[in-house]
Amino acid sequence: MKWVLRGLLALVALLVIAFLIFRTPDTDAAEMRAKYGAPPSQFVEIGDGVTVHLRDEGPRDAPPIILLHGSNADLHTWEPWVQGLKDSYRVIRFDQVGHGLTGPDPEDNYTRDNYVADIAEVADKLGLETFILGGNSMGGKHALAFAVAHPERVTGLVLVDGSGGPMLDLDKGKPEKKKDSGSGNIGFKIARMPGVNLLAEQITPRSLIAQSLEQSVSVKSVASEAAVDRYWELLRYPGNRRATLKRFSLPYDPLSEAEIAGVKTPTLILWGEEDRLIPVEAGRWLDKVMPASTLVVYPKIGHLPQEEAVEATLGDLKPWLAKLAGNPPAR
Repeated sequence: MKWVLRGLLALVALLVIAFLIFRTPDTDAAEMRAKYGAPPSQFVEIGDGVTVHLRDEGPRDAPPIILLHGSNADLHTWEPWVQGLKDSYRVIRFDQVGHGLTGPDPEDNYTRDNYVADIAEVADKLGLETFILGGNSMGGKHALAFAVAHPERVTGLVLVDGSGGPMLDLDKGKPEKKKDSGSGNIGFKIARMPGVNLLAEQITPRSLIAQSLEQSVSVKSVASEAAVDRYWELLRYPGNRRATLKRFSLPYDPLSEAEIAGVKTPTLILWGEEDRLIPVEAGRWLDKVMPASTLVVYPKIGHLPQEEAVEATLGDLKPWLAKLAGNPPAR
């Protein structure tokens, strides 16, 4: 019996030692703000204890565009588009709660409704009554949900490999009710594995982030050393890992087909044909259901077309925006 007890104690000791060796602590908030929050970054209080990290660039009297990043990304994902648009548009992007330098929601509220409310609060804080709204992945879901909730405020909608619709039965091409499995991304899978995901709050190796990002894109240069560092460091911004686990513990909450079909806002849908996270069939389904949509599919491109196909996406976006000018908001 003593030998069994000694064996258990030795095992516990080994586990503790392993934990201490492989543990990746939170990054320092001040250091992260210095590294990723330099001008033109701003830190804006929007209420309920939330201070949002945002960038607001371009002429103040130009048509405003708000861009929303995807899950576990940050506002920097839009940098190529901002450089291509800010001469003619007022381009606003911000880290959503649980991400980037905004950090966790003080009330741990990661519901779709809370994200939609934050978009409204950011727009109100900046004095925007109406605007064009775009989003990639999770950001597309939040943009779509905002257009459903506040159609009078959205003059145009841009969905880039956006979630938000029902999960599809790819064999039949019809919606089905099941939770997103995060197919094609090891990081998302781990975040959903009970027990194992708890370790991810303290043990998050850089190699895991690198593999996750590489699996998300087809143009591998997007998964650069600097990009992996940014994803890894901002995921470890104080509170963001716990926020990620809380978000992934929520059931998938798609908008209904009727809600999506009711969005009359002019919509541009851009999709990477090789997206392994949200397959192109989801974009085709959205285009079929939405009454005022245009779909563009990019061959040999993955989940981040705004970074993987900068010239091509801007080449399609700019004429669409120019045509959109003068159109009244959908009501």
